[in-house]
Amino acid sequence: MVASAVVLLREYGAGATSIDRVLAHSGAPRGSVYHHFPGGRAQLIDEAVALAGDFIAKRIDAAAESGDAVQVIDAFFDQWRQWLLESDFRAGCPIVAVAVETNDEAPQLARSAAAVLSRWREALAGLLVRHGLPDARAARLAAFIISAAEGAVILCRAEQSTAPLDVAADEIHDLLAHAIGDRPAGGSGRPI
Repeated sequence: MVASAVVLLREYGAGATSIDRVLAHSGAPRGSVYHHFPGGRAQLIDEAVALAGDFIAKRIDAAAESGDAVQVIDAFFDQWRQWLLESDFRAGCPIVAVAVETNDEAPQLARSAAAVLSRWREALAGLLVRHGLPDARAARLAAFIISAAEGAVILCRAEQSTAPLDVAADEIHDLLAHAIGDRPAGGSGRPI
């Protein structure tokens, strides 16, 4: 049910991800909702946010151990491109779907989304620091990368094209190659 909620958040947004829709998508019996999610829809959405957040954070962490920073970020954009094409531009970010929706009855959902986005920024910043950028610059670039990727995904969905994502990926690739390549010997980085 949680995985189904992630898929539905990506395609329909938080408001349209109802218990009934999750049950229909997952094939789970209605009684299982009350057993596994005594907090109802809010708990289910919150757990979906955590699952989706962990998935991306773990991918960033794993990629960081196996490749250079520019390749890791290129792979991040490539993954988004694949998801957009496979879903015929229906799949967006489930975290953004929750973050942008006002939910007065479950304000913890916005806090959960914010925590996931912060975790992603920290993971990307850590990757950039390991590649020699100073902490402050790495933090700024990590926030910029997340912002550019999420904004590009929104534009791609609206335009039914990967062009906005391709442009963002190319610019960030060049920016990172330059930033990492420009650091002084010793890996201390120079302020920008």
